[in-house]
Amino acid sequence: MKNVRPSMRAAMAMVTIALLFASCKGNAEQKPNQEETTQPQDTPAELIKAPEQIISLEQAEAIYNNYSAHRVPLIENYETKRRAPQENFEVARFVDFDLAVLKQYIAYVEQEAQSAGVEKVTNMRIYFANYPNEQLFSDGKAVVHPRQNSLFLVPTLEKGGEHYAFYIGDDGKPALIIDRTTNGNNGMGSLFKNNGKSHASLVPSLSLNTNLYRGTSLTLNRSGSGPPPHSDF
Repeated sequence: MKNVRPSMRAAMAMVTIALLFASCKGNAEQKPNQEETTQPQDTPAELIKAPEQIISLEQAEAIYNNYSAHRVPLIENYETKRRAPQENFEVARFVDFDLAVLKQYIAYVEQEAQSAGVEKVTNMRIYFANYPNEQLFSDGKAVVHPRQNSLFLVPTLEKGGEHYAFYIGDDGKPALIIDRTTNGNNGMGSLFKNNGKSHASLVPSLSLNTNLYRGTSLTLNRSGSGPPPHSDF
């Protein structure tokens, strides 16, 4: 290096500095920014608590057996004598709805209720029902289980401290099913007294005002059902 001219030394020093600068810059570009590499952590889904109304399998079996002992024989005897003495009538023991249908139904009810201005759907009321001894309903659809018991669901809203089943009227507003009757004192969702006893009224023995019942029904029935059953209990 002693024989190298000062000008050459200066040039070599500049080249060295330039190479070091380029190397440092390249390393900086290759090293990812810590903030950029930090991936957002997926928030764990909140666990759904079991409803307080969940019962044990032992309790379910007990009340199922109560129905077997105190209701099934009465229905079997009644139906056999009423319609077909030569047949053994198997009593329906359950109704099942497709889970996807139930989810769709609840979403549909909430959608229609919100559109109609219902502040809150308070309950999903389940009514006992019985299919006719016919092959077809009035709309032409098949009666899959003639004479068998069934269920249907209808949503309720709160009015004056009471819960009333409702549908959507022609005007797009919620209408109480109780108002289908010519006398609004009794009807679906109400209690009336007969001989001093309270009874839940579905359709009272009053003529229906059909002019009040136009619009959109929110009542669900016609399950994918299985009665007569091969039950789980």
